Amino acid sequence: QVQLVESGGGLVQPGGSLRLSCAASGIIFRISTMSWYRQAPGKQRELVARIINGGSTNYADSVVGRFTISRDNAKNTVYLQMNSLKPEDTAVYSCNAKGAGGLRDFDSWGRGTQVTVSW
Repeated sequence: QVQLVESGGGLVQPGGSLRLSCAASGIIFRISTMSWYRQAPGKQRELVARIINGGSTNYADSVVGRFTISRDNAKNTVYLQMNSLKPEDTAVYSCNAKGAGGLRDFDSWGRGTQVTVSW
């Protein structure tokens, strides 16, 4: 079983920055993709950014040019650098990882971290 733990959320003013981290632990042979999702109150969960094992990335249109996803394969950790934050970025941000574990493939989620953008 692979566990994911997010950190780095908090309250920030519009225009500010935050850096989220998500560390995976457990029996991990290979992580294929690591992604950040977010869910705002009353809205569906949406993909924010994804990074594939080879380093390819994709982003939601709403965050292009403001957010950057990166990963440290040695630490099984993915980061989300969020700049120029807007009130509409307020949401619970959750990490997802897919890959190969001990006896089977895994598709794991973290519990999420709250990001609030407000004056």
